[in-house]
Amino acid sequence: GEGGARRWPPGATVLRWSVDGGAAVRPSGRGPAGAPRRRSRAARPSRPMPFLPLRALPDRPARALADAWLERLADQLHAPGAQSAEARAVVCRDTLAELLYPAYAANLDTALHDAALPLGTRLALAALDPREITLEPEYYADCDDARFQPVKPLLWLWYSFDRSPLGGQDVALGVRLRRLLAPLIFRRCGERFKCFQHVEFSFGYNMEVGDDVVVHRHVLLDDRGGIVLGNRVSISDYANVYSHTHSIVEQRDVTNVPTVLGDGVRVTYHATVRAGVHVGEQGMVGACAVATKDVRPYHVNVGVPAKSIVVKPNAPRDEAWVSPAARERAAG
Repeated sequence: GEGGARRWPPGATVLRWSVDGGAAVRPSGRGPAGAPRRRSRAARPSRPMPFLPLRALPDRPARALADAWLERLADQLHAPGAQSAEARAVVCRDTLAELLYPAYAANLDTALHDAALPLGTRLALAALDPREITLEPEYYADCDDARFQPVKPLLWLWYSFDRSPLGGQDVALGVRLRRLLAPLIFRRCGERFKCFQHVEFSFGYNMEVGDDVVVHRHVLLDDRGGIVLGNRVSISDYANVYSHTHSIVEQRDVTNVPTVLGDGVRVTYHATVRAGVHVGEQGMVGACAVATKDVRPYHVNVGVPAKSIVVKPNAPRDEAWVSPAARERAAG
């Protein structure tokens, strides 16, 4: 059969693949005592799945307004001297005032000191300015203020826009705004970055993002120790990717370690990737799984803790990979 032509992992079981005639591989076909496993659902022939690319939609009537608004914001953020924390705070404040409190946008400073206005209204107006609020990472001992303060206004604009009526569900405008802000926040941001609403970061400045990366709704990217996302990485809704961990003895004992998702990696719904994990090229972390150890390229890991259950049928014939941690152990 096909298994003789490929160097699959020892003991692997080759499964038929009904879509393109290739093969999927289950890493362990027998139990610990060597007895054959009961045939699982993964081993049963599957029906071809429909290929459903995203549809192209016509421009909305307000597209010209959106274009002009984004162009003006880009000009403000890239103007000479606009890279300082103070300058960005003013841009953030004025942008949010226009979106959220248009009646006060033209005379914001006057409204803030108007005793006739309710205290709650004045407090809400003050919170448009990122200098008037605190974000959780500012309390971390390892927060680099010299790097965080210039990105804080952009994070506050990002988060506040997502909670606005305009940004809450307007996919097209939201993706374009976040694509504008990301290169000014991240250490590196590739082409065609696509991010949906309610994604949050720790510092933001420790993010390295490749080309064609997609991050879906309500994702936490804890870049405290650094996160690297390769090209074509996809992170599904409600997933968490961490790069710091706490001692089980002393909560204040924090270890920061980079987390890497290689090219073509998929982290699916509600999954968690722990700090320091390296998910190899084309690896996949299944829904609700917790990846506590490295995921080999082209392997699909599921469960808590996540373990490999299958190798993708498009895996190279001579797929051989050693995790960075294993390489260090061998060298040491």
